[in-house]
Amino acid sequence: MPGAVYVARRIKTIAGVDYSVRCQYGAHPETRRHMPDNYGKKLTGVSTIKVVQMNKYEFTLTFSLPDTQDDPERYLDALYEAGCDDALIGTGQVGSIALEFVREAESAAAAVNSAIANVKDVIPGAELIEVKPDLVGLTDVAEILKCSRQNIRKYMIGYADFPKPVYTGTASLWHLWELTGFSKFDFPRTIAELSRTTFEINLNIQQHRYKIADKDNKQN
Repeated sequence: MPGAVYVARRIKTIAGVDYSVRCQYGAHPETRRHMPDNYGKKLTGVSTIKVVQMNKYEFTLTFSLPDTQDDPERYLDALYEAGCDDALIGTGQVGSIALEFVREAESAAAAVNSAIANVKDVIPGAELIEVKPDLVGLTDVAEILKCSRQNIRKYMIGYADFPKPVYTGTASLWHLWELTGFSKFDFPRTIAELSRTTFEINLNIQQHRYKIADKDNKQN
C-alpha cells in the first residue's frame, strides 16, 4: 500500500512465518492433532483422534474508520490484543486502516470472517471497504504461479476460453477466482478457495453501497 506504515513488531508474530520469504497470496497447509481428554490413560473402549486440516491464508482487509480524521495508530495495541497479532497493520492514511493477515483456519471463509470480527470488536464503527486478493493483473498472476508475465500473456492471447477481464486498459484486471478456473493454470486449491471468498465479500459490499445510493436517489 503506497504510503502505508507497517508495524515492525508485528512481523515476528505472523503465525510463525518469516514474512520476508512468504509468497504474496499463498496458503500453507498444516495438520494439527487434537488429543482426547483421557489420552494416555487406561481405556476400556476405543478412542479416536480427530485430525483437522488447517491452512494459512494470506489476505488484506481495508477499513474506513468512523472518524475520517481518526489516527489509526491509536488502535494498534488493542488490535494486537484482540487477535490481530497475525497481521501487518498499515496506518499511513488518516481515517483508514489496512491489515495484511496470514491467518490459520479450516477454511478461507473462517479465516477472513474471523479477522473482520476481530477488527470490528476493537473498532465497532469501522466499515469494510475491500478484501484482497480479488482484482489482479497479469503480473499478479505470474507472481502467484511463479512464472513470467510474458508466459501468462501468451495464454491470454492464445486461448479463446481465457477469462475476459473486468477492466481493460493499460493494465487489464481480472477477478482472481475466474482465472483459477482456467484449465491451463494450476492454482493451489487454497488460493482458489480464498479468491471466491474475497470476491463474494466484495460483491456484497458493492451491493450494499448500491442499495444505499439507490435509496438516496429515490428520496431526492
